[in-house]
Amino acid sequence: MEFDEKLNQFVSRIKKIKNSINTEEATKTSLIMPFFSLLGYDVFNPNEFTPEYIADVGIKKGEKVDYAITINNQVTILIEAKSINENLSKHDSQLFRYFSTTSARIGILTNGIIYKFYTDLEEINKMDSTPFLEINLLDMKESDISELKKFCKDNFDIINIINNASNLKYASSIEKILLEEFSNPSDEFVKLILNKGVYEGIKTQNVIDKYKPILKKSINHYINSLINQRLQKAINNSSNESGDDLAQELHEESIKTTTEELESYYIVKSILSEYTNPTNLYYKDTFSYFGILYENKVTKWICRVYLKENVRFIIIPNENKEEIRYEIDSVTDIYKFKDKLISRLKVFL
Repeated sequence: MEFDEKLNQFVSRIKKIKNSINTEEATKTSLIMPFFSLLGYDVFNPNEFTPEYIADVGIKKGEKVDYAITINNQVTILIEAKSINENLSKHDSQLFRYFSTTSARIGILTNGIIYKFYTDLEEINKMDSTPFLEINLLDMKESDISELKKFCKDNFDIINIINNASNLKYASSIEKILLEEFSNPSDEFVKLILNKGVYEGIKTQNVIDKYKPILKKSINHYINSLINQRLQKAINNSSNESGDDLAQELHEESIKTTTEELESYYIVKSILSEYTNPTNLYYKDTFSYFGILYENKVTKWICRVYLKENVRFIIIPNENKEEIRYEIDSVTDIYKFKDKLISRLKVFL
């Protein structure tokens, strides 16, 4: 089972049990430890996942952080756990104290649902006051899942994570500023727009106050227009698709189709060209898989190819519409399933 599927199942479980969890210990055992187990860590191996890790702070001895994760024989991640009902904004100072006394480069503050990830971008060995990544498991975006994958034990690369942390942190800060400005434009933002040739006169407070609601209305109108254009495009191209498929269409532009995925498409196209005009075959790239379609309809998919870092396989439904998974080492292995691909195509002919 892929990480995405396991994560979705875990989130479904959180929704079912969260109202029954009332203490910090229950949060740890029911939510936090299973989460890090999901990421691939052996939470019952104290040499890898150490509970009550001692992090002496100055003259204060015996200070303990809830968990420490050791990677390559070095403490790399510190985890401060709070009850599911706790507001995390009051507790980052604890993690801040522990951070500088260890070799850890990552600090995580969590209540089992919200995870705040910290590092030392501003000053080495001193934890930043703001997280570079914050994820709410009950309100995740596709980009959140991609970021979480980087913290899986098999994928963990501290250098890549630190390098990427800067972009994440400052991009997040910019997004928050834009959200605030779009919702409630500041005087400075209104002046900036007016100075772009909108208003040539002196920007008095009366002028700013006059244009502020106009600017807000213009921003809302522009955003709604963009959304409507994208929705209309998705509807026009996907009249037979489900709501989930339409939502996927909205993410289309941010998906990067790889050379290998295109190669898999051309291989399937080559195999099936004896039985149908190649122009009837299309591909659809999504965040989860690379699909090959007949007549460009998602209800007529021939196969789905998964080419992830550690997982490579192709799914081809059989005559009973059961989705059968076949492992592959490279895209050229797809030729081995010629008969199965032809049988799948004939369902739609």
